[in-house]
Amino acid sequence: MNDKPHDHWMEILRRKVADIRYGHVQITVHEGRVTQVESTEKTRIDSDPKPSPLPSTSQPRRSPAA
Repeated sequence: MNDKPHDHWMEILRRKVADIRYGHVQITVHEGRVTQVESTEKTRIDSDPKPSPLPSTSQPRRSPAA
């Protein structure tokens, strides 16, 4: 296993970076020590130059009943 506390958070950091494709990893430091490692993964959606039209779900409007 890891010999130093530094090795422990570095291994966590390595895993988090390796596990995400797009996003960021944030390290929180308190009084000179790493206290937290967070990661946020983003999902990129490629834009389609010709998006397919959405099916029409709207119904013709009716006038309110008197």
